Amino acid sequence: MSRTVAFIGLGHMGGPMAANLVKAGHRVLGHDLVPAAMETAAGAGAEVAASAAEAVAGADVVISMLPAGRHVLALYGDILTAARPGTLFVDCSTIDVADARTAHDRAVAAGMRALDAPVSGGVVGAEAATLTFMAGGGESEFAEALPLLEAMGKKAVHCGGPGAGQAAKICNNMILGVSMIAVSEAFVLGESLGLSHQALYDVASTASGQCWALSVNCPVPGPVPTSPANREYRPGFAASLMAKDLGLAANAVRAGGVDAELGLRAAELYSAYAERVGDTEDFSGIVRTIRDRSGDQV
Repeated sequence: MSRTVAFIGLGHMGGPMAANLVKAGHRVLGHDLVPAAMETAAGAGAEVAASAAEAVAGADVVISMLPAGRHVLALYGDILTAARPGTLFVDCSTIDVADARTAHDRAVAAGMRALDAPVSGGVVGAEAATLTFMAGGGESEFAEALPLLEAMGKKAVHCGGPGAGQAAKICNNMILGVSMIAVSEAFVLGESLGLSHQALYDVASTASGQCWALSVNCPVPGPVPTSPANREYRPGFAASLMAKDLGLAANAVRAGGVDAELGLRAAELYSAYAERVGDTEDFSGIVRTIRDRSGDQV
């Protein structure tokens, strides 16, 4: 069934996601603060709105993809009164669990329904419609959103109540951040021992060291031709985004009193790395930092 969807935030992730909704036959009313993003969305078949409030006024579903919790809460403050009662709000941003729950509560208090549904898969997944969605909220809200999520991704999981999607996202990315550091350290160790990248990959990718950070996003050029390492670490999933997600995970670790030494250390390492490279490098480029620091210690 075709729906009218307001899509707020048409950047590197939101733009392709909105385009895939158009391809699936939905009417998309898009808005972004960056004119170039709106032009790109219009070229993909979306109708652009002069404001977020204008976009949501006639929508059945409102999807947002924004940088941080403060942006989501500010957006909801602007548009909840503009939407029709009962409109479903689906926030696909990656934000703090507490902010997600606050956004949910504000939407419900305004007579709306809400779902947090952050994604995994990066820009490549957004473009190819192969994202994984992790959803938090009611079962009926998830069921209503599912056809839209399936138009933008290959898998959607209902993780629980409000904020559960965000909880799943930061836990997943803590695993990813820690594993990428471990894989990178192993390759640098292999280099020091005279082991070729291909030999280590051929062993680990079919043995107990196999993981996504190795088999899909391998941090050294050669073994996985499609990994960012083969294109000078152009993202991909930018280092700044990994630092953000690990920062959210670290906040939750501290708030919950969880003993997570590797997660906290990974957050520190990616924070320092992202300060230097920002959005310009994929998070797998941290292997170069490990290699450089290893050289300093020899």
